[in-house]
Amino acid sequence: MTNPNRLRGVARLSAGYLAFVLIAFGFRACFLDRVNVGETGVRFSALSGVYAEDLEPGYHYEIPGLHQIYSLPSRYLFLNYAGGDALTVRTKDNNTVQVDVSIPYRIVQGQAWEIAEDGNHVLVGDGVYRFERFAKRAADDVLLAELAKLSSVHFYNTEKRLGVAGNALRQLNEELAQYHLEADSVLIRQAYFRKEYEQQLAQIQLNEQTKLLDAAKGDVAKEQQRLDNYNQGTAARVAAKEQDWARRIADLERAYMVGSIDVGEDQTPGAARRGLVALGNEERNALVAAAAQTLGVDSDDITDAHLLGIKNVQAETIEYKDRVYAEADGVAARLAAQGDAKVAEVQGAYERRINELLNSPGGRAYVAYNAAANISFADTLTFQSRDGVPVVYRLREFARQFMGQ
Repeated sequence: MTNPNRLRGVARLSAGYLAFVLIAFGFRACFLDRVNVGETGVRFSALSGVYAEDLEPGYHYEIPGLHQIYSLPSRYLFLNYAGGDALTVRTKDNNTVQVDVSIPYRIVQGQAWEIAEDGNHVLVGDGVYRFERFAKRAADDVLLAELAKLSSVHFYNTEKRLGVAGNALRQLNEELAQYHLEADSVLIRQAYFRKEYEQQLAQIQLNEQTKLLDAAKGDVAKEQQRLDNYNQGTAARVAAKEQDWARRIADLERAYMVGSIDVGEDQTPGAARRGLVALGNEERNALVAAAAQTLGVDSDDITDAHLLGIKNVQAETIEYKDRVYAEADGVAARLAAQGDAKVAEVQGAYERRINELLNSPGGRAYVAYNAAANISFADTLTFQSRDGVPVVYRLREFARQFMGQ
C-alpha cells in the first residue's frame, strides 16, 4: 500500500524543483543578456549612458528598464567593389578603367563602445550599421584619389600597383581612425579597360615581356658562356693534373722499381749493388737526397733498398737463388754418385761372400736342404732299378746328388 506522506513529499520536491527552474529561467530572461561569438557587446545605462568597456562573447547582467546591451560585429567586414559596383577611375594618361577592389576591415579592438558613444552603432537600413556607411564613404574618397595616380600601364606593373595599394591602406586607416575602424589591406583584384585599349595594353605587355625574355636569353647566353669557359678551364686543369700525377707516378714507380743508381751498359745482376758500394760519401749523400725528393720521404729514411730498387733486388735474389740451387744440385749429384758407388761396392762384397759360403760343404748342404724341402712324391711310386733297390733308399748317394757331388 502506498504511503500518503511519501507521495506528498515527492509532490513538494517536484513543485520546488519546478519553481527553481521557472525562477532561473525568469532571472535569465530578465537579468541576463547574451553576446554571441563573433560579436562585441556594448552596455547602455539609462542613468550614465554608455559604459566605457567592450563586452566579450557570453552572458552579461542586464537590469530591465535600466540597462540595454547592443551587439556589434567583431569579425572582419568587407567593402567589395566588383561587377556593377566596380570603381570607375580616370588614370593619369586620361583613360577610364574599371577596378575591382576588396577591403577587409573591422572595429578596433576595445573601441566598440566609442562607436556606440558616437551614435554610429545604429542600423540605418538593409541591415547596415551607420559606421559601415562612413567606412564606405572614406574608402571611396581614398581609392579614387590614390588609384588616379596610376597610369594605364601601371595597373599591370605589380610593384607600382602594390605601392599604390599600400599608400591607399595608410590613407584609409588615417580616415577610419575617427570612426574607430581599421582596414587590414587594400586588394586590387582586377582592372578593365575598353576593348580597344585592352588590345593595345596586351601588345604593350607582350612587347615588355619580349624585352624581358630577350634580356633573360642574353643573361642565359652569358652564363652559358661562363659555364663553358669554366668547364673548359676545369678540363684543362684536370688534364694538367692527370699528366702531372702520371709523371709523378711514373717517377715513383721507376724510383721504386729501378732505383737511383746508373749502371750504364752493365745489366748483370748485382751491378747496382757494386755501383753503390763503389760510391764515395759525397756521391752517396747526393744520391740519397735525390731519392728522398723523388720518393717524398725524409733522407734519414732512405736505405740501400730504396737506392737499389725492387727490380735490382729481385734480380740479385733470382741470381743468388739460381746460383745456390746449381751448387746444391752439383753437391747432391756428387754425393748421390758416391753413395751409389759405396752401395755397389758393399753389394758386390755381399754377393761374393754369399757365393763363397754357398760353395762350401755346409753351403751345399744348406742348398740341398732347401731343395729337398721343395720336392714332393706321388702317392704311388713305381721304381725301376737294375739291382732292385730304389734310388730314394740310397740316401747317401741321393744326398750327394743334391749337394752336387
